[in-house]
Amino acid sequence: MDYKKAYQNWLDQPELDPQLRQELEAITAEKEIEDRFYIDLEFGTGGMRGKMGAGSNRMNIYTVAKVTYGLGKYLLRQDIQNWEKGVVIAYDSRHNSRKFAETAAGVLGKMGVVAYLFEELRPTPELSFAVRELKAAGGIVITASHNPKEYNGYKVYGPDGGQMVTASADALIAEIEKIQDPFAIPIMSLAEGRDQKIIKMVGEKMDQAFTAAVTAICLANRDSQLKVVYTPLHGSGNQPVRRVLAELGYQQVLVVPEQELPDGDFTTAPYPNPEDPSVFALAMALAEQKNADIIIGTDPDGDRVGVVGRNQNGQFEIFSGNQTGALLVDYYLKTRTDLPENKVVIKTIVTSELGGIVAKSHGAGVLDVLTGFKYIGELMTDFEKTGDYTFAFGYEESYGYLAGNYARDKDAVVACALICEMTDYYKKQGKTLYEALIDLYQQHGYFIEDVVALTLEGIEGKAKITEIMEKFRTISFPGFADAQLIRFDDYETGVSNDLISEAKTKIELPSSNVLKFVFDDYSWFALRPSGTEPKLKIYFSVTGKTREEAMTKKELLKKQVTGLIEV
Repeated sequence: MDYKKAYQNWLDQPELDPQLRQELEAITAEKEIEDRFYIDLEFGTGGMRGKMGAGSNRMNIYTVAKVTYGLGKYLLRQDIQNWEKGVVIAYDSRHNSRKFAETAAGVLGKMGVVAYLFEELRPTPELSFAVRELKAAGGIVITASHNPKEYNGYKVYGPDGGQMVTASADALIAEIEKIQDPFAIPIMSLAEGRDQKIIKMVGEKMDQAFTAAVTAICLANRDSQLKVVYTPLHGSGNQPVRRVLAELGYQQVLVVPEQELPDGDFTTAPYPNPEDPSVFALAMALAEQKNADIIIGTDPDGDRVGVVGRNQNGQFEIFSGNQTGALLVDYYLKTRTDLPENKVVIKTIVTSELGGIVAKSHGAGVLDVLTGFKYIGELMTDFEKTGDYTFAFGYEESYGYLAGNYARDKDAVVACALICEMTDYYKKQGKTLYEALIDLYQQHGYFIEDVVALTLEGIEGKAKITEIMEKFRTISFPGFADAQLIRFDDYETGVSNDLISEAKTKIELPSSNVLKFVFDDYSWFALRPSGTEPKLKIYFSVTGKTREEAMTKKELLKKQVTGLIEV
């Protein structure tokens, strides 16, 4: 169906949501109509994410109902008893998140599938935990993570509490694609579902269990004098993070008042991403006023955390995800001496090598997976079955960390606790967290990372991303500085090309549209189209004997690579 027919089909629906109808009728620009209807909002292996509004290419109750109906069909096809195991549903502070969560619960309830719906907003890791705790057939989180206020999203979890991986997601997508008319999907009201006890509310009891699971991973600090400033960035992390820190003995935790309460407009942080330094402006002002030791900030769905700590001069330094990850790996492995010999750290292919080098220095194995924490979760579940490794720690450069086996997704709640624990550990030695980082660099070399994200929206943007990826697949890239290119990995074809021996080896990971160029000094760069946003991400990781050398090399590599891209 072309976009004009799809647009008219929506207008012809007699019971179309009045607010969505009003929105559609107000559109005058043909380009806007095309953008809303030229395609159905895609449900990919990373779930579904898009701007909210009327149209098949928008997040609304109809696109949510369609995906949920497909999920219900998929689960019942897998095992008819899944209706009784049910699906757990959580949501964040975004506009319409509660409405979309209730829509999903209503679709499942009408299909005869039990829906466990959280009473209020909860962080994504608690959903992962709850799926495991309730032994449910799956889970749903309504969130667009760190995107601006116009966006919302839908993530699906399997029975292990991890996000669906490729094979399962493909089977789910096949069910979704069979649905011809999203307007015909029946939806049970919340009141009716609760009366029939097919929609069951989840609340305090699960919070207590989640808190207990997180605190069991951490070391209590009853005598801690650590001063912490925390910001939930208007999201779902506020209560669980504060509850866990209080349980562990941190009594001097200040929350940024302007960013404490849920706010779908993200008034003080229009791009509520802890990777963006600007979101910490209010926290840094409060931390200076109160002489705090550390600042932590979580994203709206509470699965990622950013860190700001003091350097040797007492000034605040913003840590990258790679830096925080390497510090946590080092601290966790040297303080958890009871971990077995087959302990392993799992990171992604676009994460710095520093964390892996640190892990190996502590006798841990290191495994790389594709970008996306679901692949870390998948290996965790495999190891529980095979016993080949014992999971110690997992992380990715985009501020996601996990220790322990209670969940299968990155968890900012446990990460906040471990960051405070680690900062307190060094404070008692007279060191700042930044000084501990410098110690790592001096021991293992300076690793400097950067990311360039090109936003390329719409039909033209999608075509441009494809064009750029194809260009780099065939490009003959020279070395840079004194580094020689030694390997080119194409994760879509599954081939690793050794440029010295000219040997080709198979990459033992699922196919993914990622290209990685590796040099002989541990430096590398990679290109990856985002699975959830209209962006092409270019990752850089450069090493040097000093910070200055690494920074100079990084800027040179960035200039060379971006100079080959025309947008």
